[in-house]
Amino acid sequence: MYQNLAIIALFAFAYSLVAERLGRTPVNGAVVYLAFGVIVGPVGLGLLDLSIGSEGIRTIAELTLALVLFTDASNANLPVLRQFVRLPSRLLLIGLPLTILFGFGVGRLLFPELALLEVAILATMLAPTDAALGKAVVTNPAVPDPVREGLNVESGLNDGICVPILFTFLALATQSGGEGSTGALALGLVAEEIGIGAGIGIGLAFVGHRGLSAAVGSRWLTPGPWARIPVIALAFGSFALAQAAGGSGFIACFTGGLTFGALTRRHKEAILEGAEGAGEAFSLVTWVVFGAAVLLQHAGDTDWRVVLYAVLSLTVIRMLPVALAVTGLRASLDAKLFMGWFGPRGLASIVFLVIVAQEKLPGGDTIIAVTVATVVLSIVGHGLTANPLAAAFGAREKAEGGAR
Repeated sequence: MYQNLAIIALFAFAYSLVAERLGRTPVNGAVVYLAFGVIVGPVGLGLLDLSIGSEGIRTIAELTLALVLFTDASNANLPVLRQFVRLPSRLLLIGLPLTILFGFGVGRLLFPELALLEVAILATMLAPTDAALGKAVVTNPAVPDPVREGLNVESGLNDGICVPILFTFLALATQSGGEGSTGALALGLVAEEIGIGAGIGIGLAFVGHRGLSAAVGSRWLTPGPWARIPVIALAFGSFALAQAAGGSGFIACFTGGLTFGALTRRHKEAILEGAEGAGEAFSLVTWVVFGAAVLLQHAGDTDWRVVLYAVLSLTVIRMLPVALAVTGLRASLDAKLFMGWFGPRGLASIVFLVIVAQEKLPGGDTIIAVTVATVVLSIVGHGLTANPLAAAFGAREKAEGGAR
């Protein structure tokens, strides 16, 4: 354990020295973390001794996603979101179900040996998009506000929504749901997890904001080391309490982050700074672990069907539902293609992969191989195209807007 910790800590230190410089190139963040994990993992130098079935890996992955969701939601531009709420609502209520449905259909054609529920699990695992991997797009001022906020809210909520759906499919696949498991029961579970998660997230955010405001107003809390702790504590507290209460911790983190961000107007950037830094550190650890414990160890399970599904997952399975979802919103073809392409897969899919791997499903190796291939292709493809395509799309939209 100490050797693993030392290697990851020293790598984090080294990367932090060059992070800003690398951030201006396509070779940064997840690409570097993943490559390092492969090099020092069991298939590489063998310096990191990790197993995908480890409960510790699952905990780290879940806490990483929880913290990223909370901070990203807190930074959301709510005035812009209220003005353009139809876009993210359509992406979530129409685009997300269609993505799962299309993914199921393609999976059924390519992997007939998988059980129906296993195909449904795979489609659900790869439906949510990654807020962290999409950061280069949703924070780029060249991209029009409606598109930026729409993609940001979609990536924040879709993984939380997929959690109860995934757990429902897993329960049915492992027969833990019993003979009485029905579609109505599954829908009830989804609604319950979302409702509990949202209620706890909003409630804790409100209480946390009031407490933080009182502490700052009475000068019990001033800018400094302790001012960086509350948001991290709120994010982890929201996640853990919601999970313990039978809700979705990820929904709690995103709704809590939105609430906290809306209520917090003064010194918002300073308050969130510590949590964002912690989120980057947790993300680094998660990606390194993914590279070391998963990537090459499952390379032998990759064949042409796995690669084809991964390519289709990042293109047709994502882009066609997005185009159908935004029909009627007067979105240009460029906007439809841009939003469809920038649905990167990352942390949420990794968290789901770790959870599913522990269930030992008959088709588990295939599910893991497809998820790994999709995430790796997404890291490379979206990483290389984020900045150039965002700049080109923003320029075209600006030119067309000026012409109109």
